[in-house]
Amino acid sequence: MKVLLAGASGLLGRKITRELRAAGHEVAGLGRGEGSAVRADLLDREAVLRAVDGLAFDVVVHAATALQGRSMMRHQDMAGTNLLRTDGTPNPIAAARETGARRIVVESVMFGYGYGDHGDRPLDEERDAFGPVQGNSWLERHVGAMRTKEELAFTSDGLEAVSLRFGMFYGAGVTETTALPVLRRRALPGLADQGRALSWVDADDAARAVAAAVEGGRAAGTNTPATSATCSPSSAVPQSG
Repeated sequence: MKVLLAGASGLLGRKITRELRAAGHEVAGLGRGEGSAVRADLLDREAVLRAVDGLAFDVVVHAATALQGRSMMRHQDMAGTNLLRTDGTPNPIAAARETGARRIVVESVMFGYGYGDHGDRPLDEERDAFGPVQGNSWLERHVGAMRTKEELAFTSDGLEAVSLRFGMFYGAGVTETTALPVLRRRALPGLADQGRALSWVDADDAARAVAAAVEGGRAAGTNTPATSATCSPSSAVPQSG
């Protein structure tokens, strides 16, 4: 299949590209960089549509973020990624329609369940609300962006949509570019875990999950590659400042 991948130049995007090509798919990256096969700013709808004019794809993947290797330590660090989720998501959807794609796969995060105490039972995708409104304005920006991204994908007429709610990434290419620099700067905040655990997923497994979702998975629904039975995102709230 032919796949248009928004976010191909990122750490996860490069891994996704590798997995898709290994599975025999053709991949074209969508982005502003010179290495992108389809060059356009994801936030510029007209530019995206011009870039895909005359092209054909079977699936579009939206895995673009603006984190650039930085950890989610400050609320401000998430602003660019929030914008790509709210204002950017309609544009790969439009590109999917323009190019005849039948499916869109979007990257999401477990933190969309909110930054609160979820108790001691596993979260259930059918029972537990994703994107609950947050009392804190900063947190609402982050959770609201995740909520909006999924809603836009799931309500796209004529497109099958799959959202992958990933846990925190670790593994080759991730640990050395995110956790280690923070530790070396002694900038990792110490937070009480209150006996709870965060969900983690190897970035290579995440890439394989995207490749699998390109080929199958429950359309108009979610697949969570990593959700801890005691997941409490409240222990990883971004810091202000």
